Amino acid sequence: MPPAPINIAIIGVGNCASSLVQGLSFYRPESNDHHGLMHWDLGGYRPCDIKVAAAWDIDRRKVGKDVAEAVLAKPNCTQIFCGDIKPSGTTVEMGRILDGVAEHMEDYPDERTFLPADAPQATRESVVRRLREAKVDVLLNYLPVGSQQATEFYAECALEAGVAFVNNIPVFIASDPAWADRFRQAGVPIIGDDIKAQLGATIVHRVLTDLFAKRGVKLDRTYQLNTGGNTDFLNMSNRKRLASKKISKTEAVQSVAHTRIEDENIHVGPSDYVAWQNDNKVCFLRMEGQLFGGVPMNLELRLSVEDSPNSAGVAIDMIRCAKLARDRGLGGPIDPAAAYFCKHPPRQMTDDLAHEALEAFIRGDAIMAVAAE
Repeated sequence: MPPAPINIAIIGVGNCASSLVQGLSFYRPESNDHHGLMHWDLGGYRPCDIKVAAAWDIDRRKVGKDVAEAVLAKPNCTQIFCGDIKPSGTTVEMGRILDGVAEHMEDYPDERTFLPADAPQATRESVVRRLREAKVDVLLNYLPVGSQQATEFYAECALEAGVAFVNNIPVFIASDPAWADRFRQAGVPIIGDDIKAQLGATIVHRVLTDLFAKRGVKLDRTYQLNTGGNTDFLNMSNRKRLASKKISKTEAVQSVAHTRIEDENIHVGPSDYVAWQNDNKVCFLRMEGQLFGGVPMNLELRLSVEDSPNSAGVAIDMIRCAKLARDRGLGGPIDPAAAYFCKHPPRQMTDDLAHEALEAFIRGDAIMAVAAE
């Protein structure tokens, strides 16, 4: 007998949600094409077992539309890799704006920016009621970077409704001890913070930094510069919204270095908005170090990826891990999943150790260890 569907709710029906929803149609039950996935079967759940049961956004081009239609609306600009998206039967509802929209976005063309709907905003009571009515298992946060108040609003809703929370953005909830303890005390699983793409700038930078350490190469200085043209990059062109993002991306690299790099010798973060790139993200990476005998070396790398599909497969695994944790009665941060899938987890691990911990968790070997923490 197939497992019951995993009912998810999405906060922010943007490019990342678009790739996720396309993926749920692309990886159909009858499909033999499993490329692009880290796991087809994860704890008995397949991608096709995930169902969008609720969704919130604030853009008038999306509110009131079926999720399958909304994910194709502007300002979304990610690649359409599945032209046959199944209607979800779920209508996008008006969310809560708070700090979810940066003021500078008003200065850009409508097709590039958010257009808030003229509709009553969601309340805590209405969101909690919807989560319960839709029997949501996992709530996904896809709000823009810097949405501290809005993220906390939805985290409160998840706690009250008893719904697992997957925090894909660099607002620190799972990695904040006070929030983590609240989820632990409520018996509600949380995985976060800040999703680590399948093969993106951060994971490549981490792997190379770890390689330097394992091969005895001293890493003196490094930078990671990124450009893109989606709403995420436009939003982050307001540097005031970047504080937690820079911490998240920098610590993801620092945590695997042999010795901590001096602050002035490491720069990791978004660099510029280039509208015509759309959802394509280009990373320029440089690492300078010393080989045997102090002989200098340097490495330069250019990585070009479609940003949103690069995170969707990771999100599918995070959803299933959150559901497994819920099935097993676990609450608080799920460390193995967070360490492998997120840039700023409560506990940083090298990626090889995090992978081992994750596979143990999926098998059920780590249930007691996770519960004890």
